[in-house]
Amino acid sequence: MFSLYLDYPPREDEVRIVKETTSAYLPDLGAVLSAQEILDIQGLVRRMPISGELVELAVRISEATRPVRKERAGGDNLSALQHFIQRYVAWGAGPRASQYMVIGAKARAILEGRECVAREDILAMTYPVLRHRIITNFHAEAEGIDSRRVIDEIVREVR
Repeated sequence: MFSLYLDYPPREDEVRIVKETTSAYLPDLGAVLSAQEILDIQGLVRRMPISGELVELAVRISEATRPVRKERAGGDNLSALQHFIQRYVAWGAGPRASQYMVIGAKARAILEGRECVAREDILAMTYPVLRHRIITNFHAEAEGIDSRRVIDEIVREVR
């Protein structure tokens, strides 16, 4: 669902990690949630209301990652964003990206104690959902453009 970026831990945390994972230490693990509680939470997320406008936004963002054939886009009348995507993206995100942006946005709204999804929830999901779903091409690599830069352009242009 997500590709999260985690930086290296601070030295003292890394020392603790190495000590605990290379010794006979056995953590005392216990269940935090039951299987039924997990299913209940999943159901709550799915029942969270979201406007059709925000679903459309998630789909427009996913669609914007996809290179399109000129004939499908109306000939040479490509927008600046479409030209950028055509030039630098080999493969864009599929429908699952739209689904995960919506599910993630719903969960975020719940975690923040809100009763409905907001635009910023969808936008907050763009990087973790899309980062690993956009495959850049040789031109992008040669010019130092990665999937984060592609997402930056999309978020700036998609209204």
